[in-house]
Amino acid sequence: MVCGSLEIDILNSLWKLTSYDEDKDISIQDVVDDLSSNGTQRAYTTIKTVMDRLTVKSVLVRYKSGKKFFYKAAMTKEEMAMDAIKSISKDYFNGSITDMIKFIDKNTQDILV
Repeated sequence: MVCGSLEIDILNSLWKLTSYDEDKDISIQDVVDDLSSNGTQRAYTTIKTVMDRLTVKSVLVRYKSGKKFFYKAAMTKEEMAMDAIKSISKDYFNGSITDMIKFIDKNTQDILV
């Protein structure tokens, strides 16, 4: 599944926050605070809306502990990256990873700019 840039920012925040403890409970506020520490100011309600949409897409899992909701990524960063690579390969290169790699190799300078 290919995600939008805010969705990717949220997922990267979740993966970072759980990198040392995958069982850590992550709230919306934790993600808002983490994004703010990186200089990205986002409204709590915006982050909540996007995280709820990611839950509907089964990218995040939401669970309740006490009176509070917490979130976990349904896939690892590596699994999401592989899914995105397969999707791009299918959509733009007729499913050929080899053709995609050749394209990337040929256009590396343009991609890095």
